[in-house]
Amino acid sequence: MLLSSRGSGLRLAGRCRRRSLVTSVRINNNNNHILRMSSSTPPTTTSTTPSRILTENIKKNPAAVARLSQLNSHLSTPAQSRSISSTAATAMSSQASHPTVLIPGPIEFDDEVLNAMATHSESHVGMPFVNIFGETLTMLRDLFITSNPASQPIVISGSGTLGWDLVSANLVQPGDEVLVLHTGYFGDSFADCLSTYGAKPTQLKAPIGSRPSVAEIEKALNEKKYKMVTVTHTDTSTGVLSDPKEVAEVVRRVSPDTLVVVDGVCSVGCEEIRFDEWDLDVVLTASQKAIGAPAGLCIMMLSGRAIETFNNRTSPPGSYFASLKNWLPILRNYEARKPSYFATPSPQLVRALHTSLKQILSRPLSERFEQHKLASKKVKDAVEKMGLKQLAEDPAHQASGMTAVWLPEGMTPPDILPHTAKHDVVFAGGLHKEIASKYVRIGSMGVSVTKPELGHIDKAIKALESGLTAAGYKLP
Repeated sequence: MLLSSRGSGLRLAGRCRRRSLVTSVRINNNNNHILRMSSSTPPTTTSTTPSRILTENIKKNPAAVARLSQLNSHLSTPAQSRSISSTAATAMSSQASHPTVLIPGPIEFDDEVLNAMATHSESHVGMPFVNIFGETLTMLRDLFITSNPASQPIVISGSGTLGWDLVSANLVQPGDEVLVLHTGYFGDSFADCLSTYGAKPTQLKAPIGSRPSVAEIEKALNEKKYKMVTVTHTDTSTGVLSDPKEVAEVVRRVSPDTLVVVDGVCSVGCEEIRFDEWDLDVVLTASQKAIGAPAGLCIMMLSGRAIETFNNRTSPPGSYFASLKNWLPILRNYEARKPSYFATPSPQLVRALHTSLKQILSRPLSERFEQHKLASKKVKDAVEKMGLKQLAEDPAHQASGMTAVWLPEGMTPPDILPHTAKHDVVFAGGLHKEIASKYVRIGSMGVSVTKPELGHIDKAIKALESGLTAAGYKLP
């Protein structure tokens, strides 16, 4: 079965092997319940179908209805979750009609990626899945551009935040000093995670919309010995793009043994990353952003130096589930096409990731990165023509996968987002705690960029213009 959240309701789809039957249950924000059935062969009875029973049970459980309704307001203002006219499915997509999600992740899915989730249950140690998982891990080496056999790809069920735990639980020990390069909300969060495991993070903070300079990083490295330096490649709270290559160069020059850890949650798949060439130690990311798969997988690449650091620990890892002691042999076996077990992986999510990686690697990565730059520039140029500014004013500090836009003076996200929602576009409000009420964020990643025929970028620009006008702003 496939359970997916779409638009203003929850859709449950079942697939029958002998009879082409699709049953869906929709629960809208007014708590109305609609049972819809279609079949190439009419069912013999509908009185006891699982979906009918499910619908009746939901009707009897107001708490369940309330929880399902809350899904619609996640990452949006309350006004956005009202009933809106959804974009109709077209010949370019077989997906059900739904508003176009253009936030800094999760992003829109390619049809093939979504369909890869609709598989039967299978054994996580059966060879069909073992082969898929092994191929997925191997393809990650190509995505991160590493041919070093000492490097190790990681895929574990969880969000990108699990990557912070993996780093903090395995690569630092209590009392270790860590330099966190701060460009927004996610620098604070990574530092909090490191502190949880006993490390001592020092944050090198840049002004909002900027990033620490090379000179500032070098000065910090000369003042204290750090076990690790972390850098957020794209901080989605500000749209600021850091330069991991530049950071790694100064670290290797000043403190060669210091680990370089890149939070690439919103950059892997849309920004250039050269793991071997830049001499990186960890890049962590997640499945739901530029990689274009559903949320639920933490993805990492570890260098041989990082693994050696783990092996030389004098204290046990600070976590059980996130322990590399438990995961490294398992993932090495999977990549070698050998069944192995520590904790159950997510076969459907891994299959979706496998499909997405095949699509990404079907053409040169340089073309993909350039396509994201051009799409991002189109959004950013349009924003400038509207008389608005970005949080990241320096073009060298602007991410390709998203744009963070200052709203006109006195305007807040709840003033504009309900109007953009009327154009079937979902943007995100602010996230940085100091300025959250003053800006909005627009995503430009994955299929919304690589398939321009979908018209997502043009749709985003039009929705922003219309939303601003409806909120009382006069365009130049």
